[in-house]
Amino acid sequence: MPEHPTAHQPGSLAELVAPAVEAAGMHFESVTVAGEPGHRSLQVVVDRPDGTTALDLDDVAAVAHAVSAALDAAGDHLPELGTEAYQLEVSSPGVSRPLTEPRHWRLNVGRMVSVPIDEEEATARIREADESGVVLVPVRPGAKKGMPPKVGEPERYAYDRLGPGRVQVELTTGGSDASREQLDTEV
Repeated sequence: MPEHPTAHQPGSLAELVAPAVEAAGMHFESVTVAGEPGHRSLQVVVDRPDGTTALDLDDVAAVAHAVSAALDAAGDHLPELGTEAYQLEVSSPGVSRPLTEPRHWRLNVGRMVSVPIDEEEATARIREADESGVVLVPVRPGAKKGMPPKVGEPERYAYDRLGPGRVQVELTTGGSDASREQLDTEV
C-alpha cells in the first residue's frame, strides 16, 4: 500500500504561530505554554511591527482569530501541547519589556525612559528613533519637591552606547500623541 504524503508538521509552536501572527500584520514576540495539565493556556505575545500606536482590541481579536485558525488547521496534535486542551491568550509585551532593538525604541517615541548611557543611568524622553540610533531629551527632577523638572537639549545616541531602556509609566505627559513641543518640555 503506498504511503500518503503528510503535511509538514511544525517542530514547535513558534513555527506554527509566527506565520499566522505576521499574516495578521503584527510582529511575533513569543509563545509559551503555561498552567498545569488540564488547565493549560497558550500565551502569544505580539506587537506592532512599527509606529507608535498601541495595540487595540480589534488588533488582538484579529491576531487571535488568525492564530486559532492556524492551530485548528494543524490538527489535534500540537507541538509542545500534544492533544491537551488549552485556552488561547493574545497580548502585547507591555511597558515592562526592555527596549533592546531599534524597533522597540521606535514604538516608544514620546515616552519617558530610564536608560544606561555609557553605563551611567539617565532619564529622558524619546524624541526620535531610527535604525542607527535614538534622540533623547534628558529630564532631571526639579531641585526641590514640587518644582518642575529640568529639560536638557536633545542628543543623538547610537544604540551601542545604550543599555536596555525601561519605559517609565506617566499619568499626564508624553506618549505617542505628544507634539514636538511637548516632548521638549515637562509640566
